Amino acid sequence: MDLRTLKTFQAIVKHGSFNKAAQEMNYVQSTVTMQIQKLEAELGMTLFERGKEISLTEAGRLLYEQSMPIVKNMERLQASLSDLKLGESGHVRIGVTEPTASYRLPGILKKFMSKYPHIQISIEIMNTPSLVERIRAGEIDFALSTAPDLSTDLYFEPFFQEEFIALMPEDHPLAQMETVEPEALQGHRLLIASSTCPYRRKLETILQEKGQVALDLMIVGSITAMKQYVESGLGIALIPRIMMESSSTGTAARPVSGSLIHMTCGFICKESAYPLQLASHKLYQFLKQELTLMNG
Repeated sequence: MDLRTLKTFQAIVKHGSFNKAAQEMNYVQSTVTMQIQKLEAELGMTLFERGKEISLTEAGRLLYEQSMPIVKNMERLQASLSDLKLGESGHVRIGVTEPTASYRLPGILKKFMSKYPHIQISIEIMNTPSLVERIRAGEIDFALSTAPDLSTDLYFEPFFQEEFIALMPEDHPLAQMETVEPEALQGHRLLIASSTCPYRRKLETILQEKGQVALDLMIVGSITAMKQYVESGLGIALIPRIMMESSSTGTAARPVSGSLIHMTCGFICKESAYPLQLASHKLYQFLKQELTLMNG
């Protein structure tokens, strides 16, 4: 008993005719007759009372009732497998760092999911080292983040440069400068997102080269909360420029000189997983295109 034969059987019941069923199934009538004869032989039961009009036997009625949900479920399964093969369905688990998670990704995913409504996406928002651990553990498929430390088991593809600016209270001494030099941050409290913050390491390296002492740091665990801490006068924050698209009361934003505050951001996955397959590849291509355009 196969799906094709069951669909033929249901078409005969629907039309009350072998001939009309053959037309619907695009068969010659002899093929329909042969399929039903084979099915009846397999079941050891007669399914139709043949006469001037075709009617179902008791066995035929039972098969019809029981086979309807089976055929519908099989058709749905075939459609799902076809979508999966084309990369138009599936479940993709991604990791993202801020500010991309809050300021870039929602709009991009809205467009993607309108185009591919059968692809399910799960999102983890973490810092880069945590995302790398999740990738290695197989808990996410890929990540959008700053460049990871060099590693032979990871594939990293740059997508864009994240530009950072210095945000400070509007009455802060450095607010008088048009552009903030990295050395000027010495002696002022700097708000950072974590002890492993990549721009902290860059800044410390530059200051050490100039013979400067350690920085005065305050860790604020969320980069998206930085503006509120600056507004409260707690210090200066180096934040992505994209976060300043919305106004921040009582603060001043200044560019920072040099290449200090430009972080390369892009795509990370296991080296062994690249190039991605199916739905993951669809999402990767879409994100690459949209993020490149957005930050081009």
